[in-house]
Amino acid sequence: MRLERLVETWGTVIVVDATSSGLDRASLESAVDDVEKFFFDVDRDFSTFKSDSQVSRIRRGELKIEDASDYVQQVWALCEFSRELTLGAFDPWKAEGGFDPSGLVKGWAAEVAAQMLVEAGCTNVLINASGDIVLRGGQPTDNGEIKAWNIGIASPDDTEKFVKIFDVADGSVATSGDYEKGAHIIDPHTGLIAIGARSATVIGPDGAICDALATALMVDGVDAQKWIGRPELNKYSFWTINRHDETSWAFGPNKGY
Repeated sequence: MRLERLVETWGTVIVVDATSSGLDRASLESAVDDVEKFFFDVDRDFSTFKSDSQVSRIRRGELKIEDASDYVQQVWALCEFSRELTLGAFDPWKAEGGFDPSGLVKGWAAEVAAQMLVEAGCTNVLINASGDIVLRGGQPTDNGEIKAWNIGIASPDDTEKFVKIFDVADGSVATSGDYEKGAHIIDPHTGLIAIGARSATVIGPDGAICDALATALMVDGVDAQKWIGRPELNKYSFWTINRHDETSWAFGPNKGY
């Protein structure tokens, strides 16, 4: 049994693709319903555009992090970890207006949603949250075999053209770049628009960390060599299009093709 659903929230469309050999249609629908509600709750609690969200209240000093929900505290801790991991290239506390976890929260939410579906009995899962992709169990084929998902990275100049393909069965892929929003990532070191890279993709086991690392790569570009070789990142792969000369570079076990 396979179910695909499009969820409109966060100003984008999230793709949920779930397959289960053990769940009936009603049970699979219910599991996806739970994930859809979770995505709406994430928008409610983390949006910087909603004045009554927990993040907005934290930014105004009306809510202390220790009084926030467990999920908000979890994201706060992941942001602290990612800031240290990237030597400050990812720093939500340097955003205009205060704490803004937007550079991590989509990947985190996709990771949580995928885990929810696996725990509900789904064997094959794809969550695509506008470029933050979490995959579980491989891709089922019509003949019953399982293969890796082929994840294409679009060109910043032509989103209809793939410039890199990665095969991923279980893991996460996050891409940041000058696509739909243009140049929008701020360099925490300078407070100016990030000019380190044109496009940055990270593949690894955790969607939240991939999302944060891709943002940090956009900031640091080739200077990310200061931190990408850290032992904590030995299961992560990096692929980056340089900003000024249109060349690219890769680092890590999955270099794609």
